[in-house]
Amino acid sequence: MPLNLYKRPKTPNWIMRGTVRGQSIEETTGTTDRKAAEAIRIQREKELLDRSVYGERVTITFAEAAFDYLKYGGRGGDGGEKRFLRQLADHFGSTLLHKIGQDEIDRAAMKLYPNAGPGTRNRQAYGPMAAILRHAARKGWCATPVLRRPSQPKGKLRWLKPEEADRLIDACAPHLRPLVIFLIYTGARAGEAVWLDWSNVALANRQVTFPQTKNGMPRSVPLHRRVCEALNGSNQRSGPVFLTHKGQPYGAPSKEDDADTSAGSRISSAFFTACKRAGLCWPALDKNGNPKFKTDVTPHACRHTWASWHYQENRDLTALQALGGWKSVDMVLRYAHTNVENHAESIDALPWGNSGEVKNTIAEKVT
Repeated sequence: MPLNLYKRPKTPNWIMRGTVRGQSIEETTGTTDRKAAEAIRIQREKELLDRSVYGERVTITFAEAAFDYLKYGGRGGDGGEKRFLRQLADHFGSTLLHKIGQDEIDRAAMKLYPNAGPGTRNRQAYGPMAAILRHAARKGWCATPVLRRPSQPKGKLRWLKPEEADRLIDACAPHLRPLVIFLIYTGARAGEAVWLDWSNVALANRQVTFPQTKNGMPRSVPLHRRVCEALNGSNQRSGPVFLTHKGQPYGAPSKEDDADTSAGSRISSAFFTACKRAGLCWPALDKNGNPKFKTDVTPHACRHTWASWHYQENRDLTALQALGGWKSVDMVLRYAHTNVENHAESIDALPWGNSGEVKNTIAEKVT
């Protein structure tokens, strides 16, 4: 039975329903216009016919793959991911999946984010595209993708020494101080902290749980005594844990602005002021030659600080990976490389000379 158009009593758009070579569907055309709906019906009927003859691998569209990914394979609750996928779906639309390759993705990334850097295009174009194509490959709809992403400079791993961290905490405005203490002593990402709810904090058990994280997996972290003291200063035990200087919750990402994804931007101004007060800034000139101050300490540096301190004290990359929520140990190895000076004792303990005698310092050998 071919596809036919009909309307439901409470639905303004035309619906197409029927069976084409054993494939039964009931879908909306997404339009109230009868002529447009008829054109969509004809196109959909042809797709179903082609699919029955040539198979799904040839006839699956990007839009179908993206929808299936969100339904079965993706993090459907992640608002940011949904926004990025919507941009890509609008761009590729009904393009057949097997016609989308490296060149098409490169062009899409440049068109959608013409003024963005490699990191943004990686995160908002190449990353979601790779995820959808991998999902489609598992379904047998396309070959496993091998995407080449734009290279980006490696960021400097800036972390604070204890005395720097104390200066920063002391320099924070009252509303910001508990949040910065929390960031430094839990390794939380900015978004995990800024939008944290009291329902996920167990002060009695000294534990916090992050239900939604960057890698899609919830995780829990023990709370340091300094964090518990900072949080105990709050009279609130419900709703958002951290509030602005006006006593209001930090705003969620804008649904209209796809570039608005950073929780760190919510606290950047107050955080920079604290860095300046703490002597963590230096004088510089802007592009017009006007004096200003710069710093290499960002809210994310608090996470680097926590990880560096944790490795210094425990030398346990597995525990650090689990507590920090990194997907691979390669991400955690950066902190081992950064803390290489802390291995000095293990080097000094190596045997010296033919006798194998252990010398603790070069000075002992000289004397």
